[in-house]
Amino acid sequence: QKQTTYILAKQNPISPPELFGSILAQHYIDKYDHIHAAHVKIIQHRWTRMVVDGKPHPHSFYRDGEEIREVEVVARDEKAGGGITVKSGINKLLVLKSTGSAFYGFNKCDYTILPETWDRILSTEIECGWLWKTCSGLQEVKFRAAAFDEAWKAAREITLNTFANDNSASVQNTMYKMCDQ
Repeated sequence: QKQTTYILAKQNPISPPELFGSILAQHYIDKYDHIHAAHVKIIQHRWTRMVVDGKPHPHSFYRDGEEIREVEVVARDEKAGGGITVKSGINKLLVLKSTGSAFYGFNKCDYTILPETWDRILSTEIECGWLWKTCSGLQEVKFRAAAFDEAWKAAREITLNTFANDNSASVQNTMYKMCDQ
C-alpha cells in the first residue's frame, strides 16, 4: 500500500488531498476485483520552507505547529452502492486569546464550583469537519477539486476570525457562531 501511494503521488496531483485520497481509493476498487470499498485517510501537516542566509532553502522545511488537515475518503464500486464520499476537516488548531472571553449565565447545581466571570483567558484546541455530498465517481471529484481547498481555507479563516473577534459568552457560544457561518 505504501509503494502504491508513493507511485500514485508521483503520477497524480496530491493537492487538494481530497482529490488525491479519491484517486487512491478508486485505484484499489478498480485494480482488485475482491475489493468493493476502499477507505483512505490522509493527514496533512503544516510545513514551512526554511529561510537560510536570507533565501528560501530549496529542500529544507520545519513543522509549522501541530495543526493538521484531515481527509477521509471512501470509494465504493457498484456492488457496494457506488460513489465516493469525502469528509474534510481541521484538527489540532491551537488558539489562545488573553481577554474577550467570559463564562456566565450557565445552569448551576449544588455541585457547581466555578464562579461566573466576564473576562477571562481562553485557549482551546479546535477540531472541525464537514461532509461533502457524495460524488458519483472520480470525474466528479476532479470537477470539484478547487472547491476542496476553497472550503478548507474559508473554514479556517472563519474559525480564526470568529475566535479572535467574538466577545465570547462561552467557548460553546463561540463554537456555535463558527458553525453557523
